[in-house]
Amino acid sequence: MTEAKPTIFIVDDDPSVRDSLELLVRSIGFEVKTYPSAQEFLEGAPPGASGCLILDIRMPGMSGLDLQERCAGAGFFLPIIFITGHGTIPMSVRAMKAGAIDFLQKPFDEQDLLNAINKAVERDQHITQERVELGKIVERVNTLSPREYEVFKLLVAGMTNKQVAYSLGTSERTIKAHRSRIMEKMSTRSLADLARYAEKLNLFEPQH
Repeated sequence: MTEAKPTIFIVDDDPSVRDSLELLVRSIGFEVKTYPSAQEFLEGAPPGASGCLILDIRMPGMSGLDLQERCAGAGFFLPIIFITGHGTIPMSVRAMKAGAIDFLQKPFDEQDLLNAINKAVERDQHITQERVELGKIVERVNTLSPREYEVFKLLVAGMTNKQVAYSLGTSERTIKAHRSRIMEKMSTRSLADLARYAEKLNLFEPQH
């Protein structure tokens, strides 16, 4: 199964800007989809797409900054590169705080945009890979029985078999058997791997 090519989504109300950006991006081998408004992007972009979003700040209707907020709520987690001819420092601060990759003032150097695109696509691929790995870990955890999950949490918290047995009011032999099944179901060979999985599941975060 071949991976889908990253797609660069361009949202700008100026047709000439959309056309020139599309030519530039296609010249380095990416797929491109363009939209004249933020609303049309929300209605037409496929959820779960990979790549990045090049977004104008000021457009009729929904602004680029508003779209950035809407994307997070609608499940579009594409890295965003903002472009604008009317940017202000507060705008750029707001955009970057919300996770934008870059904030480029028009007219910008083409190479700066290409560098930002490559950085954004790289980040998107890394995040996608992390999400896939987390999904596999969750699937494995869901195969554990309630008691095995209890043992798993105590083991990754640093307890020995003997301590887990005492905590759960059972024998060390029983805990060893649980531990063996947990390792098998989680496809791990060491407690270090189990601890890494627990960290990805945020099991080590303080409870409030």
